Amino acid sequence: MQVSPVIQGVLRCGAQRIDLREPKVMGVLNVTPDSFYDGGQHYSVTASGSKLLVDRALLSAEAMLGQGAAIIDIGGESTRPGAAPVTEQQELDRVVPVVEAIAANLDVVISIDTSTAQVITEAASAGAGLINDVRALERPGALAAAVASGLPICLMHMQGGPQTMQENPSYQDVVTEVGDYLRARIAAVHEASVGSSPQLLLDPGFGFGKTDEHNLELMRRLSELAELGYPLLIGVSRKSMIGRLLGRQPEQRLAGSLALAYAALVNGAKIIRAHDVAETRDIVKIFNCVMNK
Repeated sequence: MQVSPVIQGVLRCGAQRIDLREPKVMGVLNVTPDSFYDGGQHYSVTASGSKLLVDRALLSAEAMLGQGAAIIDIGGESTRPGAAPVTEQQELDRVVPVVEAIAANLDVVISIDTSTAQVITEAASAGAGLINDVRALERPGALAAAVASGLPICLMHMQGGPQTMQENPSYQDVVTEVGDYLRARIAAVHEASVGSSPQLLLDPGFGFGKTDEHNLELMRRLSELAELGYPLLIGVSRKSMIGRLLGRQPEQRLAGSLALAYAALVNGAKIIRAHDVAETRDIVKIFNCVMNK
């Protein structure tokens, strides 16, 4: 069965819809203690340990919705370079209560940023409307769980894993190799989707097993990946590449993030994943004004 593209620009996220004929902003909501930029902000720390504050996470999601986010992306496992792995139960404990709270209180599409089959299944049951997997459903059981959920799936390219991905990444042609990998993962979803037709998005994985030059080449030639026929989701917000190019710490990387996001829009991106929703929404509005003439 042919894996469905996003028909007429509309992404079906469970009971909700997202019109991708104009680009959208995905707000980042990390419920981790160790993410590189916003890690720990939804936790209280005491002498006995740290505790997830679901109400605080809900307030963050509400703020992003008010700033123009069409999607809230919830992640319970840090994938920054060198990040320590978490257990399945740790990830479930972090993300499921937050998905439930947002689904019960806000009218927004919830994306679950996970690679783990059980987290996919439970988050979908709790109200998630999109699966966003940095490992492109390569973990055991993830492909079957994602297809069974009936939700749209974002497949991302990563060379190596978070612990090792920045140790001398190498490509003959980064755009061609990323495209070949994504085609293979599309085919894997196709093979697993007997009787169903999931919608797919693609993410080239800026900063995931790539040098700065690899990242820049991907951005220059992003339109080649758009030609695969699936909407592109791009995450460049506050990343270390910007720090190296500009000599900036994470809290000083907003301008660089917005410049890269605009370049991505020009080259065909449909969803921009961002920590700074209001500012990113502004550049999307300006882009739409320019392109609609």
